[in-house]
Amino acid sequence: MSRRTVFFVSDQTGVTAETLGHSLMTQFEGQEFRPVTLPFVSSLDKAHEVVERVNRAGVESGVRPIIFSTLVQDELRDVVLTADALFLDLFSAFVGPLERELNTRSTHRAGRAHGIADLAAYTTRINATNFALANDDGTGGDYAHADVILVGVSRVGKTPTCVYMALQYGVFAANYPLTEDDLETAKLPRRLESFRAKLFGLTITPERLQQIRTERRPDSRYASRAQVQYELRTAEALFARYNIPSLDTTECSIEEIASRILNTTTIERRLRP
Repeated sequence: MSRRTVFFVSDQTGVTAETLGHSLMTQFEGQEFRPVTLPFVSSLDKAHEVVERVNRAGVESGVRPIIFSTLVQDELRDVVLTADALFLDLFSAFVGPLERELNTRSTHRAGRAHGIADLAAYTTRINATNFALANDDGTGGDYAHADVILVGVSRVGKTPTCVYMALQYGVFAANYPLTEDDLETAKLPRRLESFRAKLFGLTITPERLQQIRTERRPDSRYASRAQVQYELRTAEALFARYNIPSLDTTECSIEEIASRILNTTTIERRLRP
């Protein structure tokens, strides 16, 4: 089966085209895709370069490419439309109906979704990200200003989830790793006692955790089945003892983990994606 080349074309970062495009492609199992992101297509020359690249990919693969586009400017969109590809315009599908419903013309300005037009929101995003990095893996310890403190054993997804919540929602998220010393006491670490209401536990299946740890430290006690089972069993018992809400991250993406945490708790989303 030939791999279908999928282009994400945008006049800015391409994040929106990638997110929506990937979400749609996951609905087609058994298909092989080769994703290519073409960001910052902001001139007619760049738009023509896109057409050439798309057409060349189609000739080389023998299969018509697919384009997910979030181009805002009509003249750039018109050029890319000439490519020999399935062109899916992710903006026009919604902008037209919204214009009719709101009885007003959209600005058609590029960069509104991921720029810094809203300086306050951008500053919140930066501050939350700096907080997550400063209070990662038990460092910092500024739990008084945290919205949530993720707890769990090593390699269950605490750090990437904290950073994602900071970037996407402006949430001040810290995380604390449950070490072997913590687990042996079967008690909540003293540093966390005053912040029990902010705690949220992450866990995972022993098989998945062993796989992750083996990739990091093969043939080590850290990655052994016995050690993994002990840590997870003890951590989950700790969550139950202190009524800490928790989530099994085995089958969850970072996006889903963050969304489930926010849906379970009363944490305020300072930003909307």
